[in-house]
Amino acid sequence: MSASPATHRVLAAVLAAGALVSVAAVPAAAHDDDRHGHRGRHSAIVIGDVQYDGHGRDNRALNREWIEVRNTGRHPVNLHGFTLSDRDGNRYRFDRLRLDGRSSVRVHTGSGRDTRSDVYQDRRRPIWDERDTATLRDDRGNIVDTETWGRRGHHDTHRR
Repeated sequence: MSASPATHRVLAAVLAAGALVSVAAVPAAAHDDDRHGHRGRHSAIVIGDVQYDGHGRDNRALNREWIEVRNTGRHPVNLHGFTLSDRDGNRYRFDRLRLDGRSSVRVHTGSGRDTRSDVYQDRRRPIWDERDTATLRDDRGNIVDTETWGRRGHHDTHRR
């Protein structure tokens, strides 16, 4: 038994409408998540260890002060345009750095020669205090991760 051409047109219209409804539902669901306080996107890039307050203003002391940025994923990530900032608004912008999977880079406060595992902010005074918050943002300004610490090196990690 063969369906009439009119039945084929109706069936095609119903299938097309169903496809449009399902496509339209995807962005609505993603947008709905944004309204429930989810900041940033899930990322393999996180703030790792923190070494603050280098005790001194010479370059050696400043380079003992650093924030570690880790790639916990298996794939490399281009950090170009990512920023790392403190509670006072001091900001470091990553330039051309590709962070391999399951690796890390230390962002030192002082001066030095950038490598794959160490980059330098070229600052002349300490940035990270004994009570501070480091915020890592992606190249679009979205918060990727934050790390807050208090007295005597106690760390309270807040992952976004």
